[in-house]
Parts: sequence; C-alpha cells; structure tokens
Amino acid sequence: MTTRKTKTGRTLTDAELDAIAGEVESTDYDVEALKARRRGRPAMGSGPADVVPVRIDPELKAAIEARAEADDTSTSEIIREAIRKFLDVA
Repeated sequence: MTTRKTKTGRTLTDAELDAIAGEVESTDYDVEALKARRRGRPAMGSGPADVVPVRIDPELKAAIEARAEADDTSTSEIIREAIRKFLDVA
C-alpha cells in the first residue's frame, strides 16, 4: 500500500490513487504546455516589478493600513494607487 497525502494532510486511499492515475492515463495532456505555465506572481505592468524600500512615519502607516482595510485591499496596492495618482500615471 502506498501512502500519499494531500497538501491539507488528508491521506489518499488506494482507490483514490487508482482513480487519479486512471484519469491521468486517459487524458491527453499537453506536457509542453503544462511545463510552459508561469509560476509566481502575475506581472503588474510591462515588466518585472522592483521593490522600493521607503520609510514612512507611524501616522502615515496607520492611515494607509486603515484605507487598505476599508477598501479590502493590501497596503501595497494603496501605496501604488496613491503614487499613480500623484504622478498622473496610468
């Protein structure tokens, strides 16, 4: 008996492993297309993004975090949006 676990830690039964193997064998997968799929974060613009460390005061940080929470988004997205608007860049 082969013991395999899912990412969540659930142990797959032999029957489940056989079903998965059967599906893989009966499906015509394009292996090269699967290999070519990009991993990682999606591109944000015309090329890879740079990380730019910036010091901000505690009050500004609190305001950014409050806005991010109110908009249900990340602090990074709030900062990017503010810079785009300030510089009038799409």
